[in-house]
Amino acid sequence: MKVAIFFGSKSDSQTMKKAADVLSEFGVEYKAFIISAHRAGALLVKTIHQIEDEGFECIIAGAGLSAALPGVIAGNTVLPVVGVPLECVTPGVSNGLGGMDALLSVVQMPPQIPVASVGINNAKNAAYLAIEILAVKYPELKQKLLEFRKNLSAQAEQNGGTGYTF
Repeated sequence: MKVAIFFGSKSDSQTMKKAADVLSEFGVEYKAFIISAHRAGALLVKTIHQIEDEGFECIIAGAGLSAALPGVIAGNTVLPVVGVPLECVTPGVSNGLGGMDALLSVVQMPPQIPVASVGINNAKNAAYLAIEILAVKYPELKQKLLEFRKNLSAQAEQNGGTGYTF
């Protein structure tokens, strides 16, 4: 069970680390890469082929602004790609769109080259989706996911009901 995490800028590392933390929690091996689709296209394609050869089964790709990275990756592999639209956090760069530009770039892929998408900056959900994808193949991972969901439900029941006071 291996997931590759890609993001285009070191400034995205704090957000994308949340995906790595979830994968680690479930015992899923990952490797992270900082490669810009615009500045290092040839390196990106080479790395995609490398991870395919190494047996990676899913990719999480985070990108802001034009958010081309998830789509470029999807166009160069048949592995499932989960896109994480990122709000621009580069010092000195602000476009005032709060990540909506990245979200629209990720979800508006052309026909036949899909990219799954999660909410803006929601790298944790990208990891949970990658785990669900892998759980189809790995029964032990499916069991961990079922236990995780059972615990979520139990926590919700403890926090719910009547008589809540502020």
